[in-house]
Amino acid sequence: MILSFDDIMERVRSYKVTDIVLFICFSLVLTLVVSSQNFFFQKIIENGISKRDIIAPKTITVIDTKRTEQHRQEVAQNIEPILIPAEDEFIKVNLDTLQTSILQIRKKNISDSVKKQELSLLFDISSNDRKAYLANFLLLVNDQQLQKIFDKAKITLVKVLNVGITESSYENGQIDKIIQRNIPANTPRNQITVITSLLKEIITPNLVVDDLATEIAKKNAQNSVKPYEVVFHKGDKIVFEGEPVTKLKKDALREAGYNVLELNFWGIFGIFILVLFSTHLFLQYEKNFEKKYYESHRLALIACMTLLVSIVAVLVPTGFSPYILPFPAFIILVAIFTNARTALFASMLLLSILTVGLHYGIEFVSSFILINSVSTIAISKIKFSRRSDLIVTGLKISIAGVVIVSCVYMLEKFLIDVDNLLILRDLLMIFLNGLVSGVFALGILPILESTFGIITPYGLAELADHNQPLLKRLQFEAPGTYHHSLMVSNLCEAAAEAIGADPILARVGAFYHDIGKLKRPLFFVENQSYFGIENPHTKLNPRLSKMVITAHPKDGIELAKEYHLPSVIYALILQHHGEGLASYFYNQAVQEEGIENVKEEQFRYTGPKPNMKETAILMLADAVESAVRSLKTPSNDEIDAIINKIIKERLDDGQLSDCPLTLKDLKVIATTFNRILRGMQHNRIKYQQNVIKDLDKKHHTSAMDKDFEEKIKNLEQQQKNNKNEG
Repeated sequence: MILSFDDIMERVRSYKVTDIVLFICFSLVLTLVVSSQNFFFQKIIENGISKRDIIAPKTITVIDTKRTEQHRQEVAQNIEPILIPAEDEFIKVNLDTLQTSILQIRKKNISDSVKKQELSLLFDISSNDRKAYLANFLLLVNDQQLQKIFDKAKITLVKVLNVGITESSYENGQIDKIIQRNIPANTPRNQITVITSLLKEIITPNLVVDDLATEIAKKNAQNSVKPYEVVFHKGDKIVFEGEPVTKLKKDALREAGYNVLELNFWGIFGIFILVLFSTHLFLQYEKNFEKKYYESHRLALIACMTLLVSIVAVLVPTGFSPYILPFPAFIILVAIFTNARTALFASMLLLSILTVGLHYGIEFVSSFILINSVSTIAISKIKFSRRSDLIVTGLKISIAGVVIVSCVYMLEKFLIDVDNLLILRDLLMIFLNGLVSGVFALGILPILESTFGIITPYGLAELADHNQPLLKRLQFEAPGTYHHSLMVSNLCEAAAEAIGADPILARVGAFYHDIGKLKRPLFFVENQSYFGIENPHTKLNPRLSKMVITAHPKDGIELAKEYHLPSVIYALILQHHGEGLASYFYNQAVQEEGIENVKEEQFRYTGPKPNMKETAILMLADAVESAVRSLKTPSNDEIDAIINKIIKERLDDGQLSDCPLTLKDLKVIATTFNRILRGMQHNRIKYQQNVIKDLDKKHHTSAMDKDFEEKIKNLEQQQKNNKNEG
């Protein structure tokens, strides 16, 4: 099928294609940022050759790692293997066995020639003459002399084993000399030959190499080698134009403040693939686990902050501490605008990209994995009641960061010699990083809120201030509605906290949910009683009254836009009645017109139905508070019955079908409402009346002056005022 130009343009304009384009563009930009150091490198070095003379701006000391490593290898090779004694008791047993075999052959009733042949078989001697001599000697010597020879052999064996026989000594044919040096003095030459031959048959190496101890000795010897240092004084040329840049020269350039990372095309392409994969992984995570953030401006905010952290990482001078990278600030801000899980996942992906692209060390990566985890836990504990809590969170991250980096360096010092000044520098950087992150997040939050049009818990807390213009208007122009909203907000906040919803959003939404009543405040019963006017609905037909009453959610949206309330409040204003039935006016219309002439759909709110936990809680709290307030002194059982009745009605009417509340949530909400409403409906003790009776009794029993009588009148007047207010 051939697509026309219009069809192609329509597909390009489609939302999915736009997403793909933005996805690829972001990946390209991030790749260019991360690999941009490659272009800085190309300014001074190309293909490993210096393009110009580079002079040391200060005295620079660098380690010649190649020469140092060569010296370490030489030292390690010169370390002799460490030997440990092996079990040698079996060697002594072998000598006894050899003696027994010789004695048995001597006692056999066979010819001497056969005995000599059997004796020669006991010895593994290549020389036939020596073997014949040894067999002849052992056969002809008397028993007393033979016993003396074996006694001397045993003494010699003990001495030889104490000296130790190594594999090399055994293989190099040095056994004869070792045996003969340990034979007792004044031993005849012919016995020396026999004893040597006897012991050579049974002796095996009794000293073996301890591989672990030898390896440790080599490592210790290598670590003891002092690094070879090369000094470039201020003004010296580090490299000349056209000179090949060795690793030593690169290290010197790095200390001088030059970037020496070099990536070819395939390296940059590899970074692009890594960025592409990481971005896709993050989007899939949001789509599957945090869908409410997937289609919002929050993704754009996270993208901007990711680029900002990457730019900072690239601009940090080579040789400067990488612990200054603002990962804690990144996590704090992302967590405030989304949640802690999203912040941790995004930070770990970004850490992976920067580690590969900028060649960070394993100690840095390990430290920041732990620091990012601590930052996530710390920010998740904030209640968002005070902005100064961000500074406290930053301080906690600083302390944790110092502990983590200290532990990493303590482990590292076991392997290599780390400069103490380097450790102190990195500890100072990570401490300042956490502290500055809290302050930075505190300062930039309002800017990000206004730029991306996203409300945070801190912004919601500001909207809860009763000095806000809309709430001030509500307080003076519709005081009944204002006090109703206060009561509803208490119910919403407690219920939202009980089921794990957002209590701040629920509370603030309750404050503003009825602001549409400001357009016609006297048409709502809670304000009529306050101003003491007649109900205007008595002069209107039910259909007109219904139009006035059900218009207040849309009127509220107009006021919310006029006063620039955040869009998240719109849902609470529009959905707090859902598509519910205005039952009072519906029943009134049925009585006047007949049920066959009235349809329920004509007397319903325009909706939509609640689609969040917070809006569903507001719907229930709004209805429950109004119903309970209509009763003078409701009992606990009556309150409980009203709550259950309203929840059941909303369920049966399908008003809760689009929200994620479970039956368990509804049970918890009902229990919470009951507890809060019982506290609101407590009875008061009439203290003033008792005081008046006591004063009257005193008045009749004693003469009272005018000043005392005036006090009685004031108390009586106070009682009347309290009754009128009740």
